[in-house]
Amino acid sequence: MKRNLGAVFAGAIVVLIVLSLSVFVVDQRENAMVFRLGQVVGVETKPGLYFKLPLVDNVRPFDVRIKTIDTPEPELFLTSEKKNVLVDLFVKWRITDVRQYYVSIVVGGGGETQAQTRLLQTINDGLRAEFGNRTVHEVVAGERDQIMELMRQKANEDAVKIGVEVLDVRLKRVDLPKEVSQSVYNRMAPERKQAATRLRSLGAAESEKIRADADRQRDVIIAEAYRDAQRTKGEGDAKAAAIYAAAYQGQAEFYAFYRSLEAYKQSFKGRSDILVLEPTSEFFKYFKSGGKGAKPAR
Repeated sequence: MKRNLGAVFAGAIVVLIVLSLSVFVVDQRENAMVFRLGQVVGVETKPGLYFKLPLVDNVRPFDVRIKTIDTPEPELFLTSEKKNVLVDLFVKWRITDVRQYYVSIVVGGGGETQAQTRLLQTINDGLRAEFGNRTVHEVVAGERDQIMELMRQKANEDAVKIGVEVLDVRLKRVDLPKEVSQSVYNRMAPERKQAATRLRSLGAAESEKIRADADRQRDVIIAEAYRDAQRTKGEGDAKAAAIYAAAYQGQAEFYAFYRSLEAYKQSFKGRSDILVLEPTSEFFKYFKSGGKGAKPAR
């Protein structure tokens, strides 16, 4: 009984070992290539659980995620003006055909580094040709996007031959060497100063125009306000005159007496004031009597 139990246990272990050697898993970030006695028999591109012949088949995974090639140092390129520029770039790429990648790169003893070197060489050759046909301004700003797209297409045409796809080529920085940058700066400085002076002159002229317009509007507002004030004052004086006239017509004698009192007040305001009049002058009529109908003063 014990001997049979041991045999069953040993058989179960053998089955588990054989099963573990017959199963492999493909991750979603990978493609797997299946070899049988050194020959490629299949490529699994979808994630999941797969079977193989134990001790006969072996599996090699390949990472198919997007990778980045970032140049450690800027490369020196020559423009159509025979001026050197420093170019710093990076490349985005990934493996799309595992079988072709294996035959083109891995079989020859290379790996990911060799693939990156080949891509960079293709891109650098294309950049030298494109920069040689363009000026500094064109490669820095004018046609930069066009150059990057053109390099991506050319690099991708060569990358397909090794089972790789180039997704993007980006020029991070395009600079002039230090000695060239200083000479360009020295040449640009007077031009920038001249442009700044011209802009200041335009600003001063515009400022004067705005001030003149503001002064004109102020004068117009003051004139209109003075006109309205005079109109209002005239209307007030007219109403006052009408009121005085109505009062004078109703109480003519009282109004004459009131006006005479006001004249006396203003005439004898100061002690040093001198007024030379005849005693019989009309000005003193209210000193002589109490007015119309009044008794003579004693």
